[in-house]
Amino acid sequence: MEFRLKPDFEKTRERYAAFWEREIIDRPPVSIVLPAEQTVPVPQKDYKTHRERWLDIEFRAEVMAKEMENRIYYGDALPIAWPNMGPEIYSAWCGCGYEFGETTTWSEPCITDWETDADKAVFNPEHPLFKATVDFTNALLEYGKGNFIVGLTDLHPGGDHLAALRDPQQLAIDLIEYPEAVKAKLEESQTEFFKVYDVFYNILREHDMPITSWTPLIHDGRYYIPSNDFSCMISTEMFNEFFLPGIIEECKFYERSIYHLDGPGALRHLDTLLEIPELDAVQWVCGAGNEGYARWVEVYQKIQKAGKGIQLNITLEELPMVFETLKPEGVWFSHIEGIKDKEVADRVIQRITDWR
Repeated sequence: MEFRLKPDFEKTRERYAAFWEREIIDRPPVSIVLPAEQTVPVPQKDYKTHRERWLDIEFRAEVMAKEMENRIYYGDALPIAWPNMGPEIYSAWCGCGYEFGETTTWSEPCITDWETDADKAVFNPEHPLFKATVDFTNALLEYGKGNFIVGLTDLHPGGDHLAALRDPQQLAIDLIEYPEAVKAKLEESQTEFFKVYDVFYNILREHDMPITSWTPLIHDGRYYIPSNDFSCMISTEMFNEFFLPGIIEECKFYERSIYHLDGPGALRHLDTLLEIPELDAVQWVCGAGNEGYARWVEVYQKIQKAGKGIQLNITLEELPMVFETLKPEGVWFSHIEGIKDKEVADRVIQRITDWR
């Protein structure tokens, strides 16, 4: 497998394979993206609406392919393009209204009443936004052939999907007032999701792509990023009762997984998540205003002690503390703020290589 924008791909793939096993072959993977010395112009276009811009699939694919050329994928950074249609696109395919903003999207609930609406909120393979996402994926694959990696779109099944179908505040009430309806819909929608995931998985594998998405790890088999941002609104008891079984099944469905744990409010569920044998790693997102490796050392140590991998987003100044408090096995440096050129990058990579 070769990609023009990543000539050392095979060595990098070995490092990520070792990361999944919480091992190292020479050093932990280190992702460093630098601006290219010579850039190509990126085409521009004006639109009347945000929706029109988001759905101009062919042009978006062309722009992304050009933007890929303007970066250097240093260390273990990977040239990945994925068909971003917004974080609740799966829920749109299942009946939610969908609005496009300048930089993000949002859904409109489609279950007003559990008895009358639940059976209507199902995946529709004929939905124009589903077809657009398939077209977007295929367009990127044409540009990516031999050049860069193409990933899956951002999918949020489980609790986040139900929160979109129903509205987060209403779903929180439903856990008390309509628990059986919630559980039934979770089970039904998960079966749908696995089929939808495989649609895109099969497209990518047919084109000999490793599997990846918005979190740029790779695996040749099923890989994804389980999550439940809604979980910050509920207790551990409710999380365990309603959503943990689905997350366990999701981790079993994938061959490799990294859980997206978003914000201090979700941190209460970490212990439960670390008990899932099939979960490989944790992506801890502390949230704006809560940054700083030192503040979360114990969280990272707990994750590592449980035998799970860690995604780290740190600054150059924090690197010595990482060396002092963690082991290199199972650590992925997804971003190190402060690396501006190859000279600094080389010194950082050498320091990480010497970490024992």
